[in-house]
Amino acid sequence: MVAIKVFFRFLHLRKQVPKDVAELLPLPRGEHYLPETLNESQVEQLLESIPIDQPLGLRDRALIELLYASGLRISELVHARLEHLYLEEKVIRVTGKGNKTRLVPVGKSARDAIAAYLDRERPKYVKRRTGSELFLSVRGGKLTPQRCWQIVKARAQFSGLEENVYPHLLRHSFATHLLSNGADLRMIQEMLGHADISTTQIYTHVDQARLKSVHRKFHPRG
Repeated sequence: MVAIKVFFRFLHLRKQVPKDVAELLPLPRGEHYLPETLNESQVEQLLESIPIDQPLGLRDRALIELLYASGLRISELVHARLEHLYLEEKVIRVTGKGNKTRLVPVGKSARDAIAAYLDRERPKYVKRRTGSELFLSVRGGKLTPQRCWQIVKARAQFSGLEENVYPHLLRHSFATHLLSNGADLRMIQEMLGHADISTTQIYTHVDQARLKSVHRKFHPRG
């Protein structure tokens, strides 16, 4: 449609046609899809299924806890460093899109999981050239976004969840659960690092969809 509009504008400017007949043609709007989410019990199932007494269990539990607790993007997670984490202040400093820095709260479960990982597992993977990245690979390097995807997928499959679980799904779940439990939309926008409130407002539609689903399921005449 854009090509047609530009083409007729060109023809009109060159006086090849008497009128730009495509000027008033409306541009088609793409469909808006509501983001997928896990419910709270599914998140609990995922987290509790990770065996922390096995190799990398503490790391993977801490990684997934942080994704859900703070709603981080996968790029923000892999770039998180030890000096960005303030467990006593209960926040983590992240740099998001547009190189904008923000402080995001970290819940108690995530703090406990991270503290256990830092104390009992991360030191095992530190090598001579290891940096201060929070989450390390078995070789002592920084985890890649692709590897984080694999970790989340593998842990979700092990937990028995049938849903397609991926890192950004935990971010969607974070925002939706905050909203459904009464959090202010502006605060959620700040925590997610959205520049525009309209981006955050999609979660109000997700919550309404969930309310309708619950109504249909449990109301005697739903």
